[in-house]
Amino acid sequence: MIHRHVMHNGKLLPIEQARLSPGQAGLLCGWGLFTTLRIVEGIPFAFERHWRRLERDAQRTHIPFPFQSDAVREQLLELACANEVKDGTARIYVVWNKVGFWQSDEPGPEVDLLLYTAGVPGYRDVVRLALREHGRDTKSPLTGAKVTSWLLNVWNLWEAQQRGFDEVILLNERGEVAECSTANIYCVNSGTVLTPPLSSGCLEGVTRGVLLEIGETIGVPVEEEELVPKDLYEADEVFISSTNRSALGVAEVEGKRLPEAPGPVTQKLERVFAEYVARYVAEHREANRPVHRAP
Repeated sequence: MIHRHVMHNGKLLPIEQARLSPGQAGLLCGWGLFTTLRIVEGIPFAFERHWRRLERDAQRTHIPFPFQSDAVREQLLELACANEVKDGTARIYVVWNKVGFWQSDEPGPEVDLLLYTAGVPGYRDVVRLALREHGRDTKSPLTGAKVTSWLLNVWNLWEAQQRGFDEVILLNERGEVAECSTANIYCVNSGTVLTPPLSSGCLEGVTRGVLLEIGETIGVPVEEEELVPKDLYEADEVFISSTNRSALGVAEVEGKRLPEAPGPVTQKLERVFAEYVARYVAEHREANRPVHRAP
């Protein structure tokens, strides 16, 4: 559940005072972007990576993006301070207001910027994954962009949860593994970690990017490779990653039990990722010290 205060177009407000208009065309048709960040010891982890993805996706989706990273980072720190978030999560939303026929003529910015914070969702120690055919379309021009038109993801996740699963693996039109609804996916074979390439239709996850970089440095290569469900069934280990889950072991894929969860490689990557986060927080603590102002 999101916290008491939000940041709306640079103003820190109690949530009931943040007005979203029926005339915000992008809000109603889903023409917007978002990203989810971890707040660790009051610091927004990997903010730069999230910001670069927002900038890239804004260009790709033609959404105006008149924002400066330093200013938004400062707003996020202020919001975390106001909501007393030491360890939690945050979201940055960008919504295009002045687009299409169903917009209003009321005064307001061309693009809305919304910042929220919340706690960290609870997860099991290991997860069970369902399968969904045709969950990703690699031919779509928006595949891989993190847009607010998120129904396909939450709908697939909800259906999987109704069947007793924790998450769902989305296959593309070729029957290849793309990703989960809110996470990237990996399998381990003989000490090598394999994850679908971006051409599979998966999101370029921030945690995924870090794992691709740090794996080789600890003798656990993380490589991109096209995967099918059979690769997961026969793997030594399977795990998923996201902003809120780092590396989380998978115990079952669509009724097929996996041998070890979490396995030793998954646990090693989880430890090394935690060390990476700790170094980032230590390096950014002074530069990101928030200054609180009353809402």
